[in-house]
Amino acid sequence: MSFIAPDIAWAQLTPVLFPLGAAVLGVLIEAFAPRAVRRPAQLVVTLAALVGSLISVALLWRGLENADGTFSGGTDVLSGSLLVDGPTLVMQAVIALLALLAVLIAADRTSTGEDAFAPQAASVPGSGYEESARRAGLQQTEIYPLMLFATGGMMIFPATGDLLTLFVALEVLSLPLYLLTGMARRRRLLSQEASMKYFLLGAFASALLLFGIVLLYGYSGSIRYSEIATAVGTVTGMDGLLLVGSLLVLIGLLFKVGAVPFHSWTPDVYQGAPTPITGFMAACTKVAAFGALLRVFYTVLPGMSWDLEPMMWTVAIATMVVGTVIALVQTDVKRILAYSSIAHAGFVLTGVVALAQTGITAVLFYLLAYGAATVGAFGIVSLVRERGTTTTTVPEAARASLGVAVAAGVLPAGSDSPTVTEAAPENDADAPVLGEATDISQWAGLGRTHPVLATTFALFLLSFAGIPLTAGFTGKFAVFSAAVDGGAWPLALVGVLASAAAAFFYVRLIVLMFFTSPDGGPLTDADAGSRPRTVVVTSQGFALAGIAICAVLTVLLGVLPGPVLDAISQVAVFLP
Repeated sequence: MSFIAPDIAWAQLTPVLFPLGAAVLGVLIEAFAPRAVRRPAQLVVTLAALVGSLISVALLWRGLENADGTFSGGTDVLSGSLLVDGPTLVMQAVIALLALLAVLIAADRTSTGEDAFAPQAASVPGSGYEESARRAGLQQTEIYPLMLFATGGMMIFPATGDLLTLFVALEVLSLPLYLLTGMARRRRLLSQEASMKYFLLGAFASALLLFGIVLLYGYSGSIRYSEIATAVGTVTGMDGLLLVGSLLVLIGLLFKVGAVPFHSWTPDVYQGAPTPITGFMAACTKVAAFGALLRVFYTVLPGMSWDLEPMMWTVAIATMVVGTVIALVQTDVKRILAYSSIAHAGFVLTGVVALAQTGITAVLFYLLAYGAATVGAFGIVSLVRERGTTTTTVPEAARASLGVAVAAGVLPAGSDSPTVTEAAPENDADAPVLGEATDISQWAGLGRTHPVLATTFALFLLSFAGIPLTAGFTGKFAVFSAAVDGGAWPLALVGVLASAAAAFFYVRLIVLMFFTSPDGGPLTDADAGSRPRTVVVTSQGFALAGIAICAVLTVLLGVLPGPVLDAISQVAVFLP
Protein backbone atom coordinates (compact mmCIF):
# COMPACT_ATOMS: atom_id res chain seq x y z
CA MET A 1 0.00 0.00 0.00
CA SER A 2 1.55 3.28 -1.11
CA PHE A 3 0.81 6.72 0.23
CA ILE A 4 -0.64 9.18 -2.26
CA ALA A 5 0.18 12.76 -1.40
CA PRO A 6 -2.85 15.04 -1.55
CA ASP A 7 -2.95 17.76 -4.15
CA ILE A 8 -3.31 21.03 -2.22
CA ALA A 9 -4.02 24.33 -3.95
CA TRP A 10 -1.68 26.38 -1.79
CA ALA A 11 -2.30 29.59 -3.70
CA GLN A 12 -5.99 29.56 -2.72
CA LEU A 13 -4.98 29.14 0.92
CA THR A 14 -2.68 32.17 1.08
CA PRO A 15 -5.30 34.64 2.40
CA VAL A 16 -5.73 32.34 5.40
CA LEU A 17 -2.09 31.30 5.75
CA PHE A 18 -0.90 34.89 6.16
CA PRO A 19 -2.78 35.64 9.43
CA LEU A 20 -2.40 32.14 10.86
CA GLY A 21 1.30 31.96 10.05
CA ALA A 22 1.85 35.44 11.47
CA ALA A 23 -0.06 34.42 14.62
CA VAL A 24 2.33 31.50 15.18
CA LEU A 25 5.25 33.86 14.58
CA GLY A 26 3.71 36.26 17.11
CA VAL A 27 3.66 33.51 19.73
CA LEU A 28 7.37 32.90 19.11
CA ILE A 29 8.04 36.64 19.45
CA GLU A 30 6.30 36.61 22.83
CA ALA A 31 8.41 33.67 23.92
CA PHE A 32 11.85 34.72 22.76
CA ALA A 33 11.98 38.45 21.89
CA PRO A 34 13.10 41.00 24.52
CA ARG A 35 10.26 42.92 26.10
CA ALA A 36 11.35 46.23 24.59
CA VAL A 37 10.97 45.04 20.99
CA ARG A 38 7.83 42.92 21.32
CA ARG A 39 5.27 45.63 20.62
CA PRO A 40 6.89 47.09 17.47
CA ALA A 41 7.72 43.59 16.20
CA GLN A 42 4.18 42.33 16.81
CA LEU A 43 2.67 45.39 15.19
CA VAL A 44 4.82 45.09 12.06
CA VAL A 45 4.13 41.36 11.72
CA THR A 46 0.37 41.82 12.24
CA LEU A 47 -0.04 44.68 9.77
CA ALA A 48 2.17 42.96 7.19
CA ALA A 49 0.14 39.74 7.47
CA LEU A 50 -3.19 41.51 6.96
CA VAL A 51 -1.86 43.54 4.02
CA GLY A 52 -0.47 40.34 2.54
CA SER A 53 -3.84 38.69 2.93
CA LEU A 54 -5.53 41.56 1.09
CA ILE A 55 -2.99 41.33 -1.75
CA SER A 56 -3.54 37.58 -1.97
CA VAL A 57 -7.29 38.06 -2.30
CA ALA A 58 -6.74 40.62 -5.06
CA LEU A 59 -4.52 38.20 -7.01
CA LEU A 60 -6.99 35.33 -6.57
CA TRP A 61 -9.81 37.63 -7.68
CA ARG A 62 -8.01 38.20 -10.97
CA GLY A 63 -7.68 34.43 -11.31
CA LEU A 64 -11.46 34.04 -11.26
CA GLU A 65 -11.84 36.09 -14.43
CA ASN A 66 -11.89 34.15 -17.70
CA ALA A 67 -10.54 35.37 -21.03
CA ASP A 68 -14.03 36.33 -22.21
CA GLY A 69 -14.65 38.54 -19.16
CA THR A 70 -16.87 36.06 -17.32
CA PHE A 71 -16.00 34.68 -13.90
CA SER A 72 -15.43 31.03 -13.04
CA GLY A 73 -17.01 29.38 -10.06
CA GLY A 74 -13.85 28.96 -8.00
CA THR A 75 -11.78 26.12 -6.55
CA ASP A 76 -12.40 23.49 -3.91
CA VAL A 77 -9.40 23.02 -1.63
CA LEU A 78 -8.42 20.06 0.56
CA SER A 79 -10.89 17.71 -1.13
CA GLY A 80 -13.77 20.13 -0.68
CA SER A 81 -13.12 21.12 2.94
CA LEU A 82 -12.68 24.72 1.77
CA LEU A 83 -14.51 26.37 -1.13
CA VAL A 84 -12.65 29.36 -2.55
CA ASP A 85 -15.25 31.03 -4.75
CA GLY A 86 -16.36 34.60 -5.39
CA PRO A 87 -18.31 35.13 -2.13
CA THR A 88 -15.43 33.62 -0.16
CA LEU A 89 -12.94 36.09 -1.64
CA VAL A 90 -15.28 39.03 -0.99
CA MET A 91 -15.74 38.06 2.65
CA GLN A 92 -12.05 37.34 3.17
CA ALA A 93 -11.17 40.74 1.73
CA VAL A 94 -13.73 42.48 3.96
CA ILE A 95 -12.54 40.62 7.06
CA ALA A 96 -8.87 41.40 6.33
CA LEU A 97 -9.62 45.07 5.71
CA LEU A 98 -11.75 45.51 8.83
CA ALA A 99 -9.25 43.56 10.94
CA LEU A 100 -6.48 45.84 9.67
CA LEU A 101 -8.45 48.91 10.74
CA ALA A 102 -9.28 47.33 14.10
CA VAL A 103 -5.61 46.52 14.72
CA LEU A 104 -4.69 50.16 14.07
CA ILE A 105 -7.17 51.27 16.72
CA ALA A 106 -6.10 48.56 19.18
CA ALA A 107 -2.41 49.44 18.72
CA ASP A 108 -2.89 53.11 19.57
CA ARG A 109 -1.56 54.50 22.83
CA THR A 110 -2.29 57.76 24.59
CA SER A 111 0.30 60.45 25.26
CA THR A 112 0.87 58.84 28.68
CA GLY A 113 1.72 55.49 27.07
CA GLU A 114 -1.54 53.70 27.96
CA ASP A 115 -3.48 51.44 25.63
CA ALA A 116 -6.88 49.82 26.09
CA PHE A 117 -5.56 46.60 27.63
CA ALA A 118 -4.60 45.55 31.14
CA PRO A 119 -0.84 45.59 31.75
CA GLN A 120 -1.06 42.03 33.08
CA ALA A 121 -4.30 40.23 32.26
CA ALA A 122 -3.55 37.37 34.66
CA SER A 123 -3.37 39.66 37.71
CA VAL A 124 -6.24 39.90 40.16
CA PRO A 125 -8.12 43.20 39.71
CA GLY A 126 -7.13 45.70 42.38
CA SER A 127 -4.22 43.59 43.62
CA GLY A 128 -0.73 44.80 44.36
CA TYR A 129 0.55 42.68 41.49
CA GLU A 130 -1.67 44.58 39.08
CA GLU A 131 -0.46 47.92 40.46
CA SER A 132 3.16 46.79 40.17
CA ALA A 133 2.61 45.76 36.55
CA ARG A 134 1.05 49.14 35.82
CA ARG A 135 3.89 51.07 37.42
CA ALA A 136 6.44 48.93 35.55
CA GLY A 137 4.79 49.85 32.25
CA LEU A 138 4.08 46.26 31.18
CA GLN A 139 2.14 45.79 27.94
CA GLN A 140 -0.14 42.94 26.93
CA THR A 141 1.31 42.38 23.46
CA GLU A 142 -0.30 38.93 23.24
CA ILE A 143 -3.34 40.69 21.82
CA TYR A 144 -1.77 40.74 18.34
CA PRO A 145 -1.39 36.98 17.81
CA LEU A 146 -4.80 36.48 19.42
CA MET A 147 -6.38 38.89 16.94
CA LEU A 148 -4.59 37.13 14.08
CA PHE A 149 -5.78 33.69 15.19
CA ALA A 150 -9.33 35.03 15.38
CA THR A 151 -8.97 36.64 11.94
CA GLY A 152 -7.72 33.38 10.45
CA GLY A 153 -10.70 31.52 11.88
CA MET A 154 -13.04 34.18 10.54
CA MET A 155 -11.57 33.77 7.05
CA ILE A 156 -12.04 30.01 7.14
CA PHE A 157 -15.57 30.14 8.59
CA PRO A 158 -17.46 31.36 5.47
CA ALA A 159 -15.28 29.25 3.14
CA THR A 160 -15.96 25.86 4.71
CA GLY A 161 -17.30 23.05 2.53
CA ASP A 162 -18.16 20.58 5.28
CA LEU A 163 -19.63 20.71 8.75
CA LEU A 164 -16.53 19.50 10.58
CA THR A 165 -14.37 22.31 9.18
CA LEU A 166 -17.20 24.71 10.04
CA PHE A 167 -17.02 23.67 13.70
CA VAL A 168 -13.22 23.85 13.84
CA ALA A 169 -13.25 27.33 12.29
CA LEU A 170 -15.89 28.43 14.80
CA GLU A 171 -13.68 27.44 17.70
CA VAL A 172 -10.56 29.00 16.16
CA LEU A 173 -12.30 32.37 15.84
CA SER A 174 -14.17 32.18 19.16
CA LEU A 175 -11.51 31.13 21.69
CA PRO A 176 -9.23 34.16 21.13
CA LEU A 177 -12.24 36.46 21.41
CA TYR A 178 -13.16 34.98 24.79
CA LEU A 179 -9.68 35.90 26.05
CA LEU A 180 -9.55 39.34 24.43
CA THR A 181 -12.92 40.28 25.96
CA GLY A 182 -11.53 39.96 29.50
CA MET A 183 -8.41 42.10 29.00
CA ALA A 184 -9.74 45.65 29.45
CA ARG A 185 -7.44 48.06 31.33
CA ARG A 186 -10.26 49.69 33.32
CA ARG A 187 -13.47 48.23 34.77
CA ARG A 188 -11.67 44.92 34.87
CA LEU A 189 -14.33 43.07 36.84
CA LEU A 190 -16.91 44.09 34.25
CA SER A 191 -14.55 42.95 31.51
CA GLN A 192 -13.92 39.58 33.12
CA GLU A 193 -17.63 39.10 33.73
CA ALA A 194 -18.27 39.78 30.04
CA SER A 195 -15.58 37.29 29.08
CA MET A 196 -17.13 34.59 31.25
CA LYS A 197 -20.63 35.24 29.88
CA TYR A 198 -19.33 35.12 26.33
CA PHE A 199 -17.47 31.88 27.00
CA LEU A 200 -20.37 30.09 28.70
CA LEU A 201 -23.02 31.13 26.18
CA GLY A 202 -20.60 30.54 23.30
CA ALA A 203 -19.87 27.03 24.56
CA PHE A 204 -23.61 26.38 24.79
CA ALA A 205 -24.13 27.58 21.21
CA SER A 206 -21.19 25.48 19.99
CA ALA A 207 -22.75 22.43 21.64
CA LEU A 208 -26.04 23.07 19.83
CA LEU A 209 -24.19 23.45 16.54
CA LEU A 210 -22.27 20.21 17.14
CA PHE A 211 -25.47 18.37 18.01
CA GLY A 212 -27.02 19.61 14.77
CA ILE A 213 -23.96 18.44 12.83
CA VAL A 214 -24.37 14.96 14.33
CA LEU A 215 -28.04 14.83 13.34
CA LEU A 216 -27.34 15.98 9.77
CA TYR A 217 -24.60 13.38 9.48
CA GLY A 218 -27.00 10.75 10.75
CA TYR A 219 -29.53 11.81 8.13
CA SER A 220 -27.24 12.10 5.10
CA GLY A 221 -24.28 9.90 5.99
CA SER A 222 -21.90 12.73 5.11
CA ILE A 223 -20.59 16.02 6.44
CA ARG A 224 -20.00 17.53 2.96
CA TYR A 225 -22.30 20.38 2.05
CA SER A 226 -22.86 19.09 -1.49
CA GLU A 227 -23.75 15.59 -0.33
CA ILE A 228 -26.09 16.87 2.37
CA ALA A 229 -27.82 19.08 -0.21
CA THR A 230 -28.31 16.01 -2.43
CA ALA A 231 -29.69 14.01 0.50
CA VAL A 232 -32.15 16.80 1.35
CA GLY A 233 -33.93 16.16 -1.95
CA THR A 234 -34.19 12.42 -1.26
CA VAL A 235 -37.17 10.89 0.54
CA THR A 236 -35.81 8.74 3.38
CA GLY A 237 -38.51 8.84 6.04
CA MET A 238 -36.22 10.70 8.46
CA ASP A 239 -37.45 14.22 7.84
CA GLY A 240 -37.65 14.94 11.56
CA LEU A 241 -33.94 14.24 11.94
CA LEU A 242 -33.17 16.58 9.05
CA LEU A 243 -35.38 19.37 10.36
CA VAL A 244 -34.06 19.28 13.93
CA GLY A 245 -30.45 19.06 12.76
CA SER A 246 -30.91 22.00 10.39
CA LEU A 247 -32.52 24.11 13.10
CA LEU A 248 -29.70 23.41 15.55
CA VAL A 249 -27.02 24.31 13.00
CA LEU A 250 -28.82 27.54 12.16
CA ILE A 251 -29.19 28.37 15.86
CA GLY A 252 -25.45 28.00 16.34
CA LEU A 253 -24.83 30.41 13.46
CA LEU A 254 -27.53 32.85 14.58
CA PHE A 255 -25.83 33.05 17.98
CA LYS A 256 -22.67 34.36 16.35
CA VAL A 257 -24.55 37.07 14.45
CA GLY A 258 -26.37 38.14 17.62
CA ALA A 259 -29.90 37.48 16.38
CA VAL A 260 -32.87 37.42 18.78
CA PRO A 261 -33.45 35.32 20.90
CA PHE A 262 -29.76 34.31 20.84
CA HIS A 263 -28.54 37.85 21.51
CA SER A 264 -28.33 38.07 25.31
CA TRP A 265 -24.52 38.00 25.31
CA THR A 266 -24.16 40.93 22.92
CA PRO A 267 -24.79 44.05 25.09
CA ASP A 268 -22.81 42.79 28.09
CA VAL A 269 -19.85 41.62 26.01
CA TYR A 270 -19.76 44.78 23.91
CA GLN A 271 -19.85 46.92 27.06
CA GLY A 272 -17.26 44.97 29.03
CA ALA A 273 -14.69 44.20 26.34
CA PRO A 274 -11.86 46.62 25.50
CA THR A 275 -13.45 49.05 23.06
CA PRO A 276 -11.09 48.29 20.12
CA ILE A 277 -11.91 44.58 20.56
CA THR A 278 -15.62 45.43 20.65
CA GLY A 279 -15.29 47.07 17.24
CA PHE A 280 -13.27 44.10 15.96
CA MET A 281 -15.91 41.62 17.17
CA ALA A 282 -18.90 43.65 16.05
CA ALA A 283 -17.59 44.02 12.50
CA CYS A 284 -15.46 41.00 11.62
CA THR A 285 -17.40 38.32 13.50
CA LYS A 286 -20.62 39.42 11.81
CA VAL A 287 -19.04 39.18 8.37
CA ALA A 288 -17.74 35.67 9.06
CA ALA A 289 -20.95 34.42 10.68
CA PHE A 290 -23.25 35.81 8.01
CA GLY A 291 -20.94 34.39 5.34
CA ALA A 292 -21.26 30.92 6.84
CA LEU A 293 -25.02 31.38 7.26
CA LEU A 294 -25.37 32.45 3.62
CA ARG A 295 -23.49 29.39 2.36
CA VAL A 296 -25.44 26.95 4.51
CA PHE A 297 -28.82 28.51 3.72
CA TYR A 298 -28.20 28.94 -0.02
CA THR A 299 -26.28 25.75 -0.87
CA VAL A 300 -27.14 23.14 1.78
CA LEU A 301 -30.72 23.84 2.80
CA PRO A 302 -32.47 25.61 -0.10
CA GLY A 303 -34.71 22.56 -0.51
CA MET A 304 -36.02 23.12 3.02
CA SER A 305 -37.01 26.74 2.53
CA TRP A 306 -40.68 26.06 3.24
CA ASP A 307 -39.78 24.35 6.52
CA LEU A 308 -37.17 26.88 7.68
CA GLU A 309 -38.65 30.17 6.47
CA PRO A 310 -41.19 30.48 9.31
CA MET A 311 -38.39 30.35 11.87
CA MET A 312 -36.09 32.62 9.88
CA TRP A 313 -38.86 35.17 9.30
CA THR A 314 -39.72 35.16 13.01
CA VAL A 315 -36.07 35.58 14.02
CA ALA A 316 -35.51 38.39 11.49
CA ILE A 317 -38.58 40.35 12.62
CA ALA A 318 -37.86 39.83 16.32
CA THR A 319 -34.23 40.87 15.83
CA MET A 320 -35.14 44.12 14.10
CA VAL A 321 -37.87 45.01 16.60
CA VAL A 322 -36.12 43.99 19.83
CA GLY A 323 -32.80 45.57 18.88
CA THR A 324 -34.47 48.85 17.96
CA VAL A 325 -36.89 49.08 20.90
CA ILE A 326 -34.35 48.26 23.62
CA ALA A 327 -31.77 50.63 22.12
CA LEU A 328 -34.26 53.47 22.55
CA VAL A 329 -33.97 53.32 26.36
CA GLN A 330 -30.20 52.78 26.71
CA THR A 331 -28.00 55.44 28.29
CA ASP A 332 -24.60 53.86 27.63
CA VAL A 333 -23.00 54.53 24.23
CA LYS A 334 -21.53 51.05 23.92
CA ARG A 335 -24.83 49.39 24.81
CA ILE A 336 -26.62 51.61 22.29
CA LEU A 337 -24.21 50.44 19.61
CA ALA A 338 -24.63 46.85 20.84
CA TYR A 339 -28.40 46.88 20.44
CA SER A 340 -27.92 48.74 17.18
CA SER A 341 -25.79 45.83 15.97
CA ILE A 342 -28.60 43.45 16.92
CA ALA A 343 -31.06 45.48 14.84
CA HIS A 344 -28.61 45.49 11.93
CA ALA A 345 -28.36 41.71 12.17
CA GLY A 346 -32.10 41.65 11.56
CA PHE A 347 -31.72 43.92 8.52
CA VAL A 348 -29.08 41.61 7.06
CA LEU A 349 -31.28 38.58 7.72
CA THR A 350 -33.90 40.05 5.37
CA GLY A 351 -31.38 39.66 2.56
CA VAL A 352 -30.48 36.13 3.66
CA VAL A 353 -34.11 34.99 3.83
CA ALA A 354 -34.79 36.39 0.35
CA LEU A 355 -33.12 33.32 -1.26
CA ALA A 356 -32.48 35.39 -4.37
CA GLN A 357 -29.26 35.98 -6.27
CA THR A 358 -29.46 39.67 -5.50
CA GLY A 359 -29.60 38.76 -1.81
CA ILE A 360 -26.00 37.50 -1.85
CA THR A 361 -24.72 40.74 -3.37
CA ALA A 362 -26.81 42.88 -1.01
CA VAL A 363 -25.69 41.05 2.13
CA LEU A 364 -22.01 41.20 1.21
CA PHE A 365 -22.20 44.93 0.47
CA TYR A 366 -24.15 45.60 3.66
CA LEU A 367 -21.54 43.80 5.76
CA LEU A 368 -18.78 45.96 4.28
CA ALA A 369 -20.72 49.18 4.87
CA TYR A 370 -21.78 48.24 8.39
CA GLY A 371 -18.32 46.98 9.33
CA ALA A 372 -16.55 50.18 8.29
CA ALA A 373 -18.93 52.38 10.28
CA THR A 374 -18.77 50.07 13.30
CA VAL A 375 -14.98 49.95 13.56
CA GLY A 376 -14.84 53.73 13.18
CA ALA A 377 -17.57 54.39 15.74
CA PHE A 378 -15.98 52.23 18.43
CA GLY A 379 -12.62 53.78 17.60
CA ILE A 380 -14.03 57.20 18.45
CA VAL A 381 -15.59 55.88 21.66
CA SER A 382 -12.13 54.65 22.73
CA LEU A 383 -10.73 58.19 22.45
CA VAL A 384 -13.44 60.04 24.42
CA ARG A 385 -12.56 59.86 28.12
CA GLU A 386 -13.94 61.11 31.41
CA ARG A 387 -12.44 64.12 33.11
CA GLY A 388 -11.17 63.47 36.61
CA THR A 389 -10.96 65.73 39.63
CA THR A 390 -7.91 67.15 41.34
CA THR A 391 -7.06 66.53 44.95
CA THR A 392 -5.44 69.34 46.93
CA THR A 393 -3.60 68.73 50.22
CA VAL A 394 -4.70 71.12 52.97
CA PRO A 395 -1.88 72.43 55.21
CA GLU A 396 -1.87 71.30 58.87
CA ALA A 397 -2.50 74.79 60.30
CA ALA A 398 -5.39 75.46 57.94
CA ARG A 399 -6.88 72.07 58.71
CA ALA A 400 -6.83 72.86 62.43
CA SER A 401 -8.77 76.06 61.82
CA LEU A 402 -11.26 74.19 59.68
CA GLY A 403 -11.67 71.63 62.46
CA VAL A 404 -12.69 74.37 64.88
CA ALA A 405 -15.24 75.66 62.37
CA VAL A 406 -16.65 72.17 61.89
CA ALA A 407 -16.94 71.68 65.65
CA ALA A 408 -18.80 74.99 65.91
CA GLY A 409 -21.20 73.97 63.20
CA VAL A 410 -20.13 76.75 60.86
CA LEU A 411 -18.85 74.29 58.22
CA PRO A 412 -20.29 70.90 57.35
CA ALA A 413 -18.67 67.71 58.61
CA GLY A 414 -15.74 66.56 56.48
CA SER A 415 -14.53 70.07 55.65
CA ASP A 416 -11.41 69.46 57.76
CA SER A 417 -10.33 66.53 55.61
CA PRO A 418 -6.59 66.47 54.77
CA THR A 419 -7.51 66.54 51.09
CA VAL A 420 -10.05 68.56 49.15
CA THR A 421 -11.50 67.39 45.87
CA GLU A 422 -11.91 70.10 43.28
CA ALA A 423 -13.27 70.26 39.78
CA ALA A 424 -10.88 69.52 36.96
CA PRO A 425 -8.84 72.59 36.01
CA GLU A 426 -9.64 74.65 32.99
CA ASN A 427 -6.43 73.55 31.28
CA ASP A 428 -7.09 70.16 29.69
CA ALA A 429 -3.45 69.19 30.16
CA ASP A 430 -3.83 69.42 33.94
CA ALA A 431 -7.05 67.41 34.15
CA PRO A 432 -6.58 63.75 35.08
CA VAL A 433 -7.97 61.46 32.39
CA LEU A 434 -10.00 58.47 33.54
CA GLY A 435 -11.79 55.71 31.64
CA GLU A 436 -13.96 55.98 28.58
CA ALA A 437 -16.94 58.32 28.81
CA THR A 438 -19.70 55.92 27.83
CA ASP A 439 -22.67 57.61 29.50
CA ILE A 440 -24.46 59.61 26.81
CA SER A 441 -24.84 62.64 29.11
CA GLN A 442 -21.05 62.98 29.11
CA TRP A 443 -21.05 63.57 25.34
CA ALA A 444 -23.01 66.81 25.67
CA GLY A 445 -21.20 69.71 24.04
CA LEU A 446 -18.51 67.54 22.45
CA GLY A 447 -19.29 68.99 19.02
CA ARG A 448 -18.20 72.45 20.16
CA THR A 449 -14.85 71.45 21.63
CA HIS A 450 -13.93 68.70 19.13
CA PRO A 451 -15.99 69.40 16.01
CA VAL A 452 -14.06 67.14 13.62
CA LEU A 453 -14.28 64.08 15.85
CA ALA A 454 -17.94 64.72 16.67
CA THR A 455 -18.79 65.23 12.98
CA THR A 456 -17.08 61.97 12.08
CA PHE A 457 -19.02 60.15 14.79
CA ALA A 458 -22.22 61.76 13.51
CA LEU A 459 -21.35 60.46 10.02
CA PHE A 460 -21.14 56.91 11.34
CA LEU A 461 -24.42 57.32 13.23
CA LEU A 462 -26.15 58.64 10.10
CA SER A 463 -24.83 55.64 8.18
CA PHE A 464 -26.29 53.32 10.83
CA ALA A 465 -29.59 55.15 10.47
CA GLY A 466 -29.55 54.70 6.68
CA ILE A 467 -29.48 58.37 5.71
CA PRO A 468 -28.93 58.94 1.95
CA LEU A 469 -25.39 59.55 0.67
CA THR A 470 -23.97 57.22 3.34
CA ALA A 471 -22.98 53.58 2.94
CA GLY A 472 -25.72 52.49 5.34
CA PHE A 473 -28.44 53.82 3.05
CA THR A 474 -27.10 51.91 0.05
CA GLY A 475 -26.76 48.72 2.10
CA LYS A 476 -30.29 48.91 3.49
CA PHE A 477 -31.74 49.72 0.08
CA ALA A 478 -29.94 46.70 -1.36
CA VAL A 479 -31.09 44.16 1.25
CA PHE A 480 -34.67 45.45 1.33
CA SER A 481 -34.82 45.37 -2.48
CA ALA A 482 -33.51 41.80 -2.45
CA ALA A 483 -36.18 40.85 0.10
CA VAL A 484 -38.90 42.30 -2.13
CA ASP A 485 -37.49 40.46 -5.17
CA GLY A 486 -37.54 37.22 -3.17
CA GLY A 487 -41.16 37.68 -2.08
CA ALA A 488 -40.28 38.68 1.49
CA TRP A 489 -41.78 42.16 1.24
CA PRO A 490 -43.25 42.01 4.80
CA LEU A 491 -39.71 41.74 6.13
CA ALA A 492 -38.68 44.75 4.08
CA LEU A 493 -41.66 46.70 5.46
CA VAL A 494 -40.74 45.85 9.05
CA GLY A 495 -37.14 46.79 8.28
CA VAL A 496 -38.12 50.22 6.96
CA LEU A 497 -40.28 50.91 10.04
CA ALA A 498 -37.53 49.71 12.40
CA SER A 499 -34.99 51.91 10.61
CA ALA A 500 -37.25 54.93 11.03
CA ALA A 501 -37.62 54.23 14.76
CA ALA A 502 -33.88 53.59 15.17
CA ALA A 503 -33.11 57.03 13.76
CA PHE A 504 -34.30 58.45 17.10
CA PHE A 505 -31.43 57.17 19.25
CA TYR A 506 -28.86 58.02 16.58
CA VAL A 507 -30.16 61.57 16.26
CA ARG A 508 -30.35 61.87 20.05
CA LEU A 509 -26.58 61.40 20.26
CA ILE A 510 -26.04 63.98 17.52
CA VAL A 511 -28.26 66.49 19.32
CA LEU A 512 -26.34 65.88 22.54
CA MET A 513 -23.00 66.55 20.87
CA PHE A 514 -23.93 69.64 18.89
CA PHE A 515 -27.02 71.24 20.46
CA THR A 516 -26.86 70.46 24.18
CA SER A 517 -25.03 72.33 26.91
CA PRO A 518 -22.54 70.38 29.04
CA ASP A 519 -24.64 71.49 32.02
CA GLY A 520 -27.86 70.23 30.44
CA GLY A 521 -30.48 72.02 28.40
CA PRO A 522 -30.16 73.66 24.98
CA LEU A 523 -26.81 75.10 23.94
CA THR A 524 -26.81 78.93 24.20
CA ASP A 525 -24.27 81.75 23.96
CA ALA A 526 -23.92 81.63 27.73
CA ASP A 527 -22.32 78.19 27.41
CA ALA A 528 -19.36 79.55 25.44
CA GLY A 529 -17.09 79.25 28.47
CA SER A 530 -18.41 75.96 29.80
CA ARG A 531 -16.50 72.75 29.36
CA PRO A 532 -17.89 69.29 28.58
CA ARG A 533 -17.22 66.60 31.14
CA THR A 534 -15.12 64.66 28.66
CA VAL A 535 -11.77 65.02 26.97
CA VAL A 536 -10.50 63.53 23.71
CA VAL A 537 -7.12 62.05 24.47
CA THR A 538 -4.13 62.64 22.25
CA SER A 539 -2.51 59.50 20.94
CA GLN A 540 0.13 58.17 18.57
CA GLY A 541 -2.26 58.57 15.62
CA PHE A 542 -2.94 54.95 14.72
CA ALA A 543 -6.57 55.21 15.83
CA LEU A 544 -7.10 58.48 13.98
CA ALA A 545 -5.76 56.87 10.79
CA GLY A 546 -8.12 53.92 11.17
CA ILE A 547 -11.09 56.18 11.91
CA ALA A 548 -10.29 58.38 8.89
CA ILE A 549 -10.19 55.35 6.56
CA CYS A 550 -13.54 54.15 7.96
CA ALA A 551 -15.05 57.59 7.34
CA VAL A 552 -13.76 57.68 3.76
CA LEU A 553 -15.21 54.22 3.10
CA THR A 554 -18.56 55.26 4.60
CA VAL A 555 -18.77 58.27 2.28
CA LEU A 556 -17.48 56.56 -0.87
CA LEU A 557 -19.75 53.54 -0.49
CA GLY A 558 -22.68 55.93 -0.10
CA VAL A 559 -21.84 58.31 -2.93
CA LEU A 560 -20.27 55.88 -5.43
CA PRO A 561 -21.54 52.37 -4.57
CA GLY A 562 -21.85 51.25 -8.21
CA PRO A 563 -18.33 49.88 -8.82
CA VAL A 564 -18.34 47.89 -5.59
CA LEU A 565 -21.84 46.50 -6.16
CA ASP A 566 -20.95 45.52 -9.73
CA ALA A 567 -17.72 43.83 -8.66
CA ILE A 568 -19.53 41.83 -5.97
CA SER A 569 -22.46 40.87 -8.21
CA GLN A 570 -20.11 39.44 -10.85
CA VAL A 571 -18.70 36.87 -8.43
CA ALA A 572 -21.68 36.36 -6.09
CA VAL A 573 -22.16 32.68 -6.99
CA PHE A 574 -21.51 29.88 -4.50
CA LEU A 575 -19.78 26.69 -5.51
CA PRO A 576 -22.22 23.78 -5.09
